[in-house]
Amino acid sequence: MDLVLASNNKGKLAELQALFAPLGVHLVAQGELGVPEAEEPFRTFVENALAKARNAARHTGLAAVADDAGLCVDAFGGLPGVDTAYYATQFGYAKGDDNNVRALLEQMRGVANRRAALVSTLVAVRSPEDPEPLIAVGRAVGRITEAPVGAGGFGFDPVMWIESFGKTFAELPAEVKNANSHRGQAAREMLRLMRERWF
Repeated sequence: MDLVLASNNKGKLAELQALFAPLGVHLVAQGELGVPEAEEPFRTFVENALAKARNAARHTGLAAVADDAGLCVDAFGGLPGVDTAYYATQFGYAKGDDNNVRALLEQMRGVANRRAALVSTLVAVRSPEDPEPLIAVGRAVGRITEAPVGAGGFGFDPVMWIESFGKTFAELPAEVKNANSHRGQAAREMLRLMRERWF
């Protein structure tokens, strides 16, 4: 079964393709099918993910899945949240993972409470008007390091230290990260929901 991924993020596509493999689902990035980016005007992950999934389904006629994910920092009242991808731009940097990490570390300089969570909300729809979207949420709690550590992963992985491993996500092998990350948790729950309701 082909499923449109409402994203053009290569890191997300690779992670989710591996996680969805047990279902025999093949993910196709929306850009390959000419789908334009959806508007994301909402302040919650679930609303934005639903908007993206419906947009991809509307443009392709296929079932679609969308991931809206971000970093929620306790000391910042849960921000940057849905604005995570553009976090660096608030501080004069160009959009991008490296600049997001740089901006976060600068803003957290001298902050004692470094607890944060990476949150992933996956939403899947069978059609643009699906009245019963599947919704799965994953949450990985850790703390923000003082400097990047590790070369793997993407996004905030180099500064997200996970206590149970004593390492950042960027230091973990991909299969270990995928099994324990926010996106891995959400994907496992989504697979369960798809098996129960779609297959």
